[in-house]
Amino acid sequence: MPHVPELRELLANAPKNWGRWGADDEVGALNFLTRDEVLRGIKAVSEGEVLTLQRMIGDPKGDPVFPGREPAKLEMITDESSWDVGTGPEFPGGMHYADDKMLAFLQGSTQYDALGHVWYDGTLWNGYDARTTVGGLDKASVAPIAQRGVVGRGVLLDIARYRGVESLDAGETFDHEELLACAEHQNITLEKHDIVVIRTNYLQRFHDEGESFYEDFCEPGLAYSPDLVEWFHEMEIPNLVTDLIGNEVTFDPATGVALVLHNALMRNLGVVFTEICDLEELAEKCHADGKYDFLYTAAPLKIHRATGSPVNPLVMR
Repeated sequence: MPHVPELRELLANAPKNWGRWGADDEVGALNFLTRDEVLRGIKAVSEGEVLTLQRMIGDPKGDPVFPGREPAKLEMITDESSWDVGTGPEFPGGMHYADDKMLAFLQGSTQYDALGHVWYDGTLWNGYDARTTVGGLDKASVAPIAQRGVVGRGVLLDIARYRGVESLDAGETFDHEELLACAEHQNITLEKHDIVVIRTNYLQRFHDEGESFYEDFCEPGLAYSPDLVEWFHEMEIPNLVTDLIGNEVTFDPATGVALVLHNALMRNLGVVFTEICDLEELAEKCHADGKYDFLYTAAPLKIHRATGSPVNPLVMR
């Protein structure tokens, strides 16, 4: 059986941004999104058009989630039938209302990962001890990201359209060189501090295939290489946004290691991950007018000690 290296071995010489913004930092590469970067992003707005990137929670067609997680469960608590059976509360004036609740994985829909979401070798982002995750994230939770918010210039890289396919296949990979080639094909230049938004349209297969979607589960996506990690480091990319459940190829085809970039980019460089986005309307708009940059904004929920949070990113074009 081939040797599968430990992450500490595979990433032994990988770059880190630990300490770059101080010993107490919990938002990582989002620090690159300064006020000047917000203003640069605003310059990408020309039409005043607003698009949302969240996938519907409770979609009748099903909610794609990472294996081991369950889709959100919505429960109606109060509706007009409550007064039919005499359990609805009586308010002066006769008001009736509807109320419901949801049980959900915080990473079971379009969402932001906290920087403390993944780790190896007993250490998470910025050198925090992995024991700080016990019972909830005392360090590098999603709350500091939510408190800060995310605003900057976003660029869509439509890899599926660039390859001339409706969607990528399971296990297909691409690298930063292809990202640059895609950008050139789209007549857009990637600049330092851009929020990189990648479309594969792979999750359409979830709706097409049903439960067979999860057989031998391996999403397509970016594949690890030292050069790719160095490119993210040099470009100072603050946020990686995709329409995938895991933002990268699930199992690295060269080594068999799972989710390498979660560790090489998020844990080591502080690149924030946004996953399970719906990029279809945005892709159609960008293709129609040839404009692939925009103002990207996002505000995950402020949830104390949480490993992630649902989000509905807004794009302004």
